[in-house]
Amino acid sequence: MVVIGLPPAALVLAGWLAWGGTLRWHDLVVLAVTYTLSGLGVTVGYHRLFTHRSFKTTRPLRILFAILGSTAVEGPVIEWVATHRKHHRFSDRPGDPHSPHIEDATGWAGALRGLLHAHVGWIFRGKDMANPQRYAKDLVTDRDLCFISRTFPLWVLVGMAVPFALGFALTQTLAGGLTGLLWGGAVRVLVLHHATFSINSLCHFFGRRAFATGDESRNLAWLAPIAFGEAWHNNHHAFPTSARHGLGRWQFDPSAWLIATLERSKLAWDVVSISPDRQQAKRTSDNR
Repeated sequence: MVVIGLPPAALVLAGWLAWGGTLRWHDLVVLAVTYTLSGLGVTVGYHRLFTHRSFKTTRPLRILFAILGSTAVEGPVIEWVATHRKHHRFSDRPGDPHSPHIEDATGWAGALRGLLHAHVGWIFRGKDMANPQRYAKDLVTDRDLCFISRTFPLWVLVGMAVPFALGFALTQTLAGGLTGLLWGGAVRVLVLHHATFSINSLCHFFGRRAFATGDESRNLAWLAPIAFGEAWHNNHHAFPTSARHGLGRWQFDPSAWLIATLERSKLAWDVVSISPDRQQAKRTSDNR
């Protein structure tokens, strides 16, 4: 509850400071840097590397991605992976931890309740939580990931210390460090949380469907830049192991660009790609 509640309170404070003219360029630099690092830690590390094994990489990079993802404060890596794999196993059916299409949600009120459940409400319900021993059994024996998961609070603190240090380094003032902590810590966590939460809720309710998937996953173009390409969610559910979610040339997917850069640098290999023939075979006729 504290993790969910503090960032909105910080956003109110940040808005008040910005309105008062105390928002400075260094605050935006800290926000941009920390948002990008922790965001890619989730999208490339937690999601495409550890959950779906879309590519392989070196041990140091696996550790780095797990730590960066932890600074997003979305939970320990092994628990996150288990939950997401369970979501794919039961997508929009009973057992899905965060589907907006809950069984007793009917009418506009029911739709709103389903969206709220998928967006954040599911976090406070324990009955559909995933068992890592079942859904992440390949990771519970990984010493590095087990250590990072056990020490999750440490990496949360690191994720708060870095923006403070960066703000202080850019300004050489305590005030700069504190505003760096506000923008690169609390505000970053808030925005990144709701980018991720919106994939769970909005991308199973609004948008277009390019592929037949048997669930309600959808592509939501406007969300893709904020979520580092994760909002091509129907594409992802059609081909979960694909390293690229933005399958179209124009589909913005910086997470895939990073993986491609690692591959060209010989730091990633066995990168999963989907051939045009496979894509065409699964396309819907109406692209609704």
